[in-house]
Amino acid sequence: MPTPYTKLVIEHFKNPHNVGEIENPDVKVTEGSPACGDMLTLYLKVDPVTHKITDIKFKSFGCASNIATGSIITDLVAGKTVEEALKITWKDAAEALGGLPPVKIHCSVLAADALHSAVEIYMEKEGLVKEKNPTKMETVFQKLTHVIDPNTGVDIVKSKIIKGVKIENGIIFIEVDLKENDQFAANVKEEILERLGYLWDIKEVKVSFSK
Repeated sequence: MPTPYTKLVIEHFKNPHNVGEIENPDVKVTEGSPACGDMLTLYLKVDPVTHKITDIKFKSFGCASNIATGSIITDLVAGKTVEEALKITWKDAAEALGGLPPVKIHCSVLAADALHSAVEIYMEKEGLVKEKNPTKMETVFQKLTHVIDPNTGVDIVKSKIIKGVKIENGIIFIEVDLKENDQFAANVKEEILERLGYLWDIKEVKVSFSK
């Protein structure tokens, strides 16, 4: 029976490019979740003067298409500026592989989401965001949908462990329905800080847990 994958997909699956971790990356993000079966972690190093991506690596936890799209998207952005990388879409990744089966398009979407999240965090950290609108609750919750609750495998908004959010005088207060000694509490807090801590008008993010 013929395979639904192109030769390029198979090649990037068998011999993926830029696999691994970067020590002390400028940005590290993870998109996807165990619940959907595919996850992708992306690491970036960026030149602080030119804002060109000098190194990019990925780790895939998923199927052949997940690995292939992680590989191809790292090829597509190598050497580009963060602004140029932000313009790369899931369609660019899929087309660069010669196409994907319809049921696997979500893998290219996941890879593009990881790239865009990483670039956006970097731009926030470096003050490169051009449209500086005040941070609103909608922004906070949108960013929290990228933080996974390891106990359920879905994001912390969908799993409903966010019990309270408040923005006051440049400080975001977040109450999480986890015990502070929960095995995943520290990881959840770290990811929340990574997603919210660099917003241009936010001075501090305070995360509290259930007593």
